[in-house]
Amino acid sequence: MADKRDYYEVLGVGKDASDDDIKKAYRKLARQYHPDVNKAADAETKFKEVKEAYDVLSDGQKRSTYDQYGHIDPNQGMGGGFQGADFGGFGDIFDMFFGGGGNRRDPNAPQRGNDLQYTMTIEFKEAVFGKETDITIPRTENCDTCHGTGAKPGTKPQTCSVCHGSGQQEVVQNTPFGRMVNRRSCSNCNGTGQIIKDKCSTCGGNGKVKKQRKIHVKIPAGVDDGAQLRMTGEGEGGLRGGPSGDLYIVIRVKSHDFFEREGDDIYCEIPLTFAQAALGDEIEIPTLTEKVKLKIPAGTQTGTYFRLKGKGVPRLRGIGQGDQHVKVVVVTPSKLSEEQKELLRQFASMDGEQTHEHEQSFFDRMKRAFRGD
Repeated sequence: MADKRDYYEVLGVGKDASDDDIKKAYRKLARQYHPDVNKAADAETKFKEVKEAYDVLSDGQKRSTYDQYGHIDPNQGMGGGFQGADFGGFGDIFDMFFGGGGNRRDPNAPQRGNDLQYTMTIEFKEAVFGKETDITIPRTENCDTCHGTGAKPGTKPQTCSVCHGSGQQEVVQNTPFGRMVNRRSCSNCNGTGQIIKDKCSTCGGNGKVKKQRKIHVKIPAGVDDGAQLRMTGEGEGGLRGGPSGDLYIVIRVKSHDFFEREGDDIYCEIPLTFAQAALGDEIEIPTLTEKVKLKIPAGTQTGTYFRLKGKGVPRLRGIGQGDQHVKVVVVTPSKLSEEQKELLRQFASMDGEQTHEHEQSFFDRMKRAFRGD
């Protein structure tokens, strides 16, 4: 686990960061490295790294464990990590080297099926309002012919005569330190503890077959980019009567041409003419559902924000909706008639300004200011 970066470093926050700080940092980085937006070769890897860090630090219990043990997960024994493999604890390790009486798994016990992950890309407004759709995923399922046993109908697997159903063989070695017993997977039954003499013709003795499974998915309103939907029991089938795994659907949301999202709030920019900003006006603003009227006060400055309460995204785990924030930007006209230019010269003169058009026009200076030059 030494090659993993610190999760706080990945998100660019301190260890005292609040839940909101972690959430904001994740949203910013997720947008930055989203593979649909960032075409760099390492964008997807960084996106997954950011997602992994957020999954741990946004969960109070996981974060507390991480703060104590780092990438070592004490619930997974020696060498385990938050994403690591299960090494079985001290009992199996002791038993592996010294032949002790540690607990060993029954090779014939029911085993849970593998979890599956499916990435679904949806439109901006589908994430806001929710969506129902069907997806088709490839997965392994129990063979209908042999019901997962792998044996030809009318027959059944037999206990391995070498390991007697334990799935392990013992190798005894005499060493200067004494007699040592090493256990390894049985080569006769490949560790299953069973031998199938008459194999099922459908699955070839595997007990599993590949199938295309159609699943109906309900995406809740308000779901955000990077969210995961868990569908219990829709993963791969279990072994020997074990339960099926789960299906995790990772949501990726496309960007919108006009709207931007920050949590449950929506942001957009609306252009204003110089006259509208100076004299005031009432304009139409598009929202997620309709067009609404917005009153612009006289003397409004470029960059001013107006809030449309309740016009944002429905809250995923709450009541109500976020807000829509409208930023107004004064647009400088690029083509003016001589009459318009003269009127502006008179306006500048009345205001005590000098235009110096031969050096830099009034509109050029405004353009530069808007660009931040």
